[in-house]
Amino acid sequence: MTVKRILVPIDFSGPSLAGLDYAVELSQRVNATLLVVFVVEVIYYAAENVGRLLEEQRRLAETDLARLADRFARRGVEIETVLETGLPAQAIVDVARRRDVDLIVMATHGRTGFSHLFLGSVAEKVVRSAPCPVLTVPKRGRSRSSER
Repeated sequence: MTVKRILVPIDFSGPSLAGLDYAVELSQRVNATLLVVFVVEVIYYAAENVGRLLEEQRRLAETDLARLADRFARRGVEIETVLETGLPAQAIVDVARRRDVDLIVMATHGRTGFSHLFLGSVAEKVVRSAPCPVLTVPKRGRSRSSER
């Protein structure tokens, strides 16, 4: 199996950034391209300003992704960032299909608490429907990437 493109979904939580650190090390060993994906989750509210809220979330995410890419570039790691809007698991799988990804590396923990119990684990949903292997990284200590 040749791994040329690795997708790494992040939500900027400590565990997701630890997953990114793991993916960076792996990509350097196998000389693979990294696609870092952030998904702005669509939440439906009965409100007039939902469009503005999504715009603001996308703008903030673009800024955070640009900072992350810049920080890694200073370390000599080239990453490509992808910003999606939708349901996280579905968006991750869609990007993996569209971009012909060979491997997905993702944290097993991100969101916690009631929303995790109600919505289910994003990692579990991705594992079930991904078009390629998924390497899950368990929750650990603080990542080197977590300084935002």
